[in-house]
Parts: sequence; structure tokens; C-alpha cells
Amino acid sequence: MASLDVDAVRTFVMVADLQSFTRAAAALGSTQATISVKLRRLEEKLGARLIERTPRRVALSERGAVFLPVAREFLAAHERAVAEFSAAPCRLALGFVDHVAGPELSTLIAQLHAHDPSLALNIRIDTSSMLEEAFDRGELDAVIVHQEDDSRRGEALSRTHYGWFAAPGFEWRPGTPLRLALLSTRCNCPDRMRAVEALDRAGIAWNEAFVGGGGAAVNIAVSAGFALSALAYRVVPPGLIEVGRKLGLPPIPPSEIVLQSHALPPRAREALHMLATAFREYSSPAE
Repeated sequence: MASLDVDAVRTFVMVADLQSFTRAAAALGSTQATISVKLRRLEEKLGARLIERTPRRVALSERGAVFLPVAREFLAAHERAVAEFSAAPCRLALGFVDHVAGPELSTLIAQLHAHDPSLALNIRIDTSSMLEEAFDRGELDAVIVHQEDDSRRGEALSRTHYGWFAAPGFEWRPGTPLRLALLSTRCNCPDRMRAVEALDRAGIAWNEAFVGGGGAAVNIAVSAGFALSALAYRVVPPGLIEVGRKLGLPPIPPSEIVLQSHALPPRAREALHMLATAFREYSSPAE
């Protein structure tokens, strides 16, 4: 009876989840050649092709689709067996800055959970400053945040681009203060700073028509039509339009999104690599 290699099965699941040999290699800290060799040996043991690979796409074969849920169960059983001899379950506490936590976040977390169901996940969404404070206290193992301070280096993931968004009926007469919906100054939010600094440099007067404690409150105010706001393109609520060019407003500088992490055990580190790789893929289209 053929025995299955855990690393080979894990490689197959990673390729299936990320639909790419390149991304799977990056997530596993390996090379495409090694990934290909492990997958080929697994297919030889099983006597079936699991992955169909063409120059344009990577997809599961019919047998691969059948094997994928079994492979997940195999890895989960292996992790449970190893956990019986571990002092504590493997935990990964993650923090996401609110404007980074776009609509794809639930998909990313679902992929992460499917890849390693026994990993104890703890997710927090907050401002960059609050997350970095929690990271420094050791409450979070890793954070995906804006890089605003050169003294805090991280692994670059993507760039966030901003625009001036308002409801279609919003009106502003140049020469009068621009009505803004902004996050509270208490949050020390870099998005707020980018917006007001851009207006101040352009000599455009503004006032805070609405001050919100969180992004959801600001979005409601903008959608109501009595103020506009600087929003990241990736989290703009439906129904709002970009009005910067129409109103002659200054461009807002983009921000770098980085991953900061503490030293992690192998399973948590692998999960984080997978998350970072998938995050780059979701963030790669132009905003």
C-alpha cells in the first residue's frame, strides 16, 4: 500500500487553493521546481493526474477535485495527531487596518481556514496605530497596516490608492469651505491626514461637516449626500462616485501596505505566507 507524504499533500492543497505554482512556491517558501517535483511524485503514488497545468491557468483535474477534500482531511488528521503532543494549540492573531479589509477579506480568511482548519485564528480590524500598539504589546502575531514610519519596516504587500468620493447629488461651490466627512482625530488615522494635508497644500478651505468614529459612519454620511470624503478605491461603498477631477481637488498620495510579524512557529508562518501571497494577488489589479 502506498503511503502519502505530508509535505506533498500540503503542496497539492496549496496549489489548488492558490491556483498557481508560483504563488504556492512563494507561500511555502520554496521554488516552482520543488513544487512540481513534489506534485509529480504524489500523482505517481496515486496513479492519477491531480492538476491540469497550461501556460494560462492551473486547475484541478476531475480526480484532483475528488481528492482535494480528502487531502484536507488527511492534513487535518495529521495536525490533530501532532497537536496531541504539543503543549498548546497553534494560534495566529492577525490585525488588518480597516481600509485594507476590503470585500475580499472574508474570502482570504475562508481560504486560510480551509487550508488549515485546526489553526486557531483571531482576527482584529482597526486603525494602523491601534494595531501597531497591540502588535508591540504582543497581543497580535502579525498586522497588515499602512507604513507611515520608516523606522517600522515590513514586508511590502501592495499600495492603496485614494480618491475623493461623494454621492452623485453632492454639490460644492469653489470659494466656500469643502464639506468633509472624516474619521475622528482620536483614531490618529493616516487616511485622514492625507486628505487634509492635500487640501491644505492646495489652499482649499474645508470644514468637518461630519466626524465619525469609524469608516462605516463616514460612509453613511457621504452616501447621504451632505459631505464628501477621501476613500480607498478598494472599499468604496456602492453608489458613490469619484469627484476629484470634476471639482478640481488635489490628488491624494497613495500609501504602502506592509506586513509586520513576530517570529512564528512553522504552521503559523506557513499560513501567514499563504495569506500574504493571496493578498498580493487580490490587490494586484489597478484600483
